[in-house]
Amino acid sequence: MHYALCLALFLVGLYGVMVKRNLIKIVISLVILESAVNMFIVMIGYREDGIAPIMSKMTDPEVFASRSVDPVPQALVLTAIVIGLGVTAMTVALAMRLYEKYGTYDIKEIRNLKG
Repeated sequence: MHYALCLALFLVGLYGVMVKRNLIKIVISLVILESAVNMFIVMIGYREDGIAPIMSKMTDPEVFASRSVDPVPQALVLTAIVIGLGVTAMTVALAMRLYEKYGTYDIKEIRNLKG
């Protein structure tokens, strides 16, 4: 069920990127796509009734290995969030510069102006 919701969110973002003509809507769709991918990666590392991957002297190694949550997807998502924030800031700055130059956010109109 969770994977289906993640796929639906991804498809909504993909639809926005492919169909919309407004640059701001495309940037928002890219953020939605990024969120869907991040949620999918986190769900891959999720384990029902999992424990934190911190081993102590009291921890039984067999129980720890079978019940611990994989920390690698969480670390990847943290890195992806930081990179996504940078990409989003860059695309918003690019959209603002295009608006200053052409006076519109419409991609088709910007292509027709060629100036």
